[in-house]
Amino acid sequence: MSEAVPTTTFRDLGVLPATADALEAVGIVHPFPIQEMTLPIALMGNDLIGQARTGTGKTLAFGIPLLQRIVVAGDRDFDLVVDAGKPQALVIAPTRELAIQVSGDIALAGSTRGARVLTVYGGRAYEPQIDALRKGVDVVVGTPGRLLDLANQGYLNLSHVKVLVLDEADEMLDLGFLNDVENLVSRTHELRQTMLFSATMPSAVVALARRYMRHPMNIRAESPDEGMIVPATAQFVYRAHAMDKVEMLARVLQAENRKLVMIFCRTKRTAQKVADELGDRGFASAAVHGDLGQGAREQALRAFRAGKVDVLVATDVAARGIDVEGVTHVINYQCPEDEKTYLHRIGRTGRAGASGIAITFVDWDDLARWGMINTALALPYPEPEETYSTSPKLAHDLGIPPGVTGRLPRSQRTRAGLDAEELEDLGETGKSRGGSARDSASRGGSGRSGSGGRSDRDRGSGSGRGSRDRAPGSSRDSRSRGSDTAAEERPPSTRTPRTRRRTRGGASAGVDGEPRSPSPTGQLDPTGADHTTASDSTPEESMAGASATDGASDDQTRSADGEPRTPRRRRRRGGRGGGSSSGDAATGTDVGSTSSESGSSGGS
Repeated sequence: MSEAVPTTTFRDLGVLPATADALEAVGIVHPFPIQEMTLPIALMGNDLIGQARTGTGKTLAFGIPLLQRIVVAGDRDFDLVVDAGKPQALVIAPTRELAIQVSGDIALAGSTRGARVLTVYGGRAYEPQIDALRKGVDVVVGTPGRLLDLANQGYLNLSHVKVLVLDEADEMLDLGFLNDVENLVSRTHELRQTMLFSATMPSAVVALARRYMRHPMNIRAESPDEGMIVPATAQFVYRAHAMDKVEMLARVLQAENRKLVMIFCRTKRTAQKVADELGDRGFASAAVHGDLGQGAREQALRAFRAGKVDVLVATDVAARGIDVEGVTHVINYQCPEDEKTYLHRIGRTGRAGASGIAITFVDWDDLARWGMINTALALPYPEPEETYSTSPKLAHDLGIPPGVTGRLPRSQRTRAGLDAEELEDLGETGKSRGGSARDSASRGGSGRSGSGGRSDRDRGSGSGRGSRDRAPGSSRDSRSRGSDTAAEERPPSTRTPRTRRRTRGGASAGVDGEPRSPSPTGQLDPTGADHTTASDSTPEESMAGASATDGASDDQTRSADGEPRTPRRRRRRGGRGGGSSSGDAATGTDVGSTSSESGSSGGS
């Protein structure tokens, strides 16, 4: 039975000719089911809730009504707009990648009308976004955090918003953005049109819709008995050993008719490790995770879309928002947390009516978790079969040619690699340590420096933490610059030569060791080291003389009546260098008063 060819066009649904022309220029003529059901209602200005499987075209389902509700420069009613240049439409997305994708689709549909679309998200510098807001924009697409920051600073005025869209609302609630979303919604106009789209519809999303929407129309593109997975996506589940996963992965990547591949991991460290190991095996791979700076993440996505790398290893941050044509395989390197994550992961393939393959590796520790996912989605894989890289079943299911090993032959290494894609300087506000590691990547998509992460210290760029990148205005950097400047401006100090005063029995001794007495002027005789009186000596010289004493025996003071005071002696242990002349001193007892001979031996 052949599939029915769609005959309805966007023009038939009431889309403006200018918008339809922009879509037809890129080959988009016929709407998908969610678009065909949503557009007639949304174009009338009604609130609605759209639910459809991921990859079925939800972006244009709200993007086209959004563009037809706003008034842009060149329209007949533009002169009647109050505060022209203020945002008239707001789209809130949970992740940066999704915001970029949505913004691109809306800008494409509104290109012929000249709609000004601004993407606002963290990781980029504030200044370009603020400058764009000051010049004037029509549509703002962004993530909750940066949107709220700009609104609190007074740069983003949401009081003229006519259309509000919450995309992937369930993910925003899962990420803890509920308070930020409510704050942003409260800043918009009360008579706005609100549209909410999501692949899943948990109770928290329904409660959010009831609170901020007026009599919304609930639209579901599939019948309730249909599964939530695109039928064109073939699924394979294998029980795999943790130490054999990379070898299995390397062989799967050499399957027949394999094009672009996305690999999902649960942790950032695992994602980077898998990308590095695949790079070592000859594959052009790149990683996208939270430890990378925004510039490195966008570099990897651009290289993946351009085909310079054909393997993208990502965490669940990229499971929503990456819409890349030609993704034939999605591999769950680690078992997803729940059924929603599983749906959004495998939704990166089989998009827009294309076919795809979804592969899941289930470790022994994840059998219980996979059992819950299998039950929730009614999948026929309750007990995945134990499979290894050398199992004939793996090669038979996925079309792996015989004789394939875990390394890509050099003759097949034709991709340019990640280094072929330029790293854009975004003026990042919080560059992560992963971003600097990506800058020094020496292999196509491996993401590692050749020295194994120790190149900064080995090159002598600083010891320990000092070799890390610091912001130009950091306090540590300011202190270091201040100390360097002070050192340059400080004149060279003239230190007083250190002299030792020799004493015998409390009296100063001359060079020959004989006691000497102060002269009538208060000065010592010329043979001594000290030739200044207390009255004409400078404080610096006095301090230098005080610091020159060696131990308590060298610090000689005089009593009020001018008599020399017996120096305090340090305990001396028996058998340690020239014992004491008394039995008490030999046994370590502190002697309060000694003879002049013992004082001489201790003082010298």
